[in-house]
Parts: sequence; structure tokens; C-alpha cells
Amino acid sequence: MSLLVAQYQSLFADPEYQSASEVAILANTSAFLNEMLSDINWVGFYLWQPERQQLEVGPFQGKIACSTIASGTGVCGTAFHHQKVQIVPDVHQFAGHIACDSATNSEIVVPLTSENGQKLGVLDIDSPIKNRFQDDDATELVALGQALVKLLAD
Repeated sequence: MSLLVAQYQSLFADPEYQSASEVAILANTSAFLNEMLSDINWVGFYLWQPERQQLEVGPFQGKIACSTIASGTGVCGTAFHHQKVQIVPDVHQFAGHIACDSATNSEIVVPLTSENGQKLGVLDIDSPIKNRFQDDDATELVALGQALVKLLAD
């Protein structure tokens, strides 16, 4: 287990989180990641809205974000649709990239899925630095996402 995931689990093991709302947990998770990760300019969640068949912005840290994203569009929609982590070294080379902040140059998006297979949304992290995210970041963020999903289910 990575240090980041261990710190996350330790912080969120506090009894106050046992009764916290989904919004509170997601808001504090985005704040935690914003503090712990270097060279990022946006971190947050897009949550699946099945009745509207789209992702909708959830708690985040950073500049104003796109409100909704269709499944299969942009980096977030692609990660959600395929249920596969997307690491984009240069967002300007990603066909269909949705630019919310012109300073963003790279991005990683991690799908969030419950233990019973329900698609919940995605964790989205942007950086002003090209090639900021690597496979080890994906491994670490997938583990953190699994800890988050478990926390939300409890």
C-alpha cells in the first residue's frame, strides 16, 4: 500500500466519517488530494446521473469546471464509458478533450465503481505539466478510489 493511500485511510478512519454524507466525504477527499499531490491544478469528481445519462460535476478543488459530460466524451466520459483509467500525457493531443482550464496540459481519470459493479463516476485530476501522470500514479489512485468507494458504502 502506498503512503498516500495509507494516509487517506488513516485520515478517513476517524469516527466522524462513519456518519458523513457522500458530499462531505468527496469534498474532503478532493481537498486531501489537492494538498498531497504536487503539480496539479484541478482535482475532483464527476458523478454519474443515470436519470440524465451523463456525468455531473461533484466536489472539487480548482477553477470552475464543466457542469456535465456525456458518457464517452472527453477524457472523463471516455474513462467512465470504458471503465478504464485514462492517462493523457498531453491533453492537446487527445481528440475530443473538453478544455475547462487552458492551463491544463495533462490529465488522469480513474473510474469509480462499487463492489457490486455499479458505475458511480470518476476521479479527475489535471496538471499544468505535460506527462505529469504515470502508471504508478494510476495504481495509487485506483487503490485510493477503492478505499473511497468502500468508505461511501459503509
